[in-house]
Amino acid sequence: MAEQLDILIKGCKKGKTSSQEQLYRQFSGAMYGLCLQYTSDEDDAKDILQDGFVKVFKKIDQVKEPKAFPGWIRRVIINTALEKYRSQVLVQRMDESQQSFKEEVSGDVLDQLNAEVLVELIQELTPKYRMVFNLYAIEGYSHKEISEELGISVGTSKSNLSRARAILQERIKNMYGSAIVR
Repeated sequence: MAEQLDILIKGCKKGKTSSQEQLYRQFSGAMYGLCLQYTSDEDDAKDILQDGFVKVFKKIDQVKEPKAFPGWIRRVIINTALEKYRSQVLVQRMDESQQSFKEEVSGDVLDQLNAEVLVELIQELTPKYRMVFNLYAIEGYSHKEISEELGISVGTSKSNLSRARAILQERIKNMYGSAIVR
């Protein structure tokens, strides 16, 4: 796999369309799934994917080692999603007056909650909550990094994450009759 990837990357660096096409086919499925995590709309996800791959092919000279490519392409796609988010949405202060709740977890909830359902629930979040939730909970960014990427304060990042979690818990409770607590 690494050898084949190395050949594809070298071909892309030379501008070979066949190499670009193969690289796209190899990574587009996973990257599309990543795009869907950052938007609630399939068309937006396709736009992010397309824009991201344009950047990948323009910046492929940055890739020095084939083993670093999967992480590198993931980062390019996430940055493309962040750029789209910043261009479309102004982060607004969230309503602090809403309360979150906590209830005991029912073992049945975790059994019924699969990745597909969770992704759908995350996609239903507002863009500001979805972006913070994905960056923190899925990508492992710190609140400081999120605040720098989105141009918000650390406190806003924390409160948006808290609200996103509360919304997800409420939706899970409504679906399964119980909420998940950390």
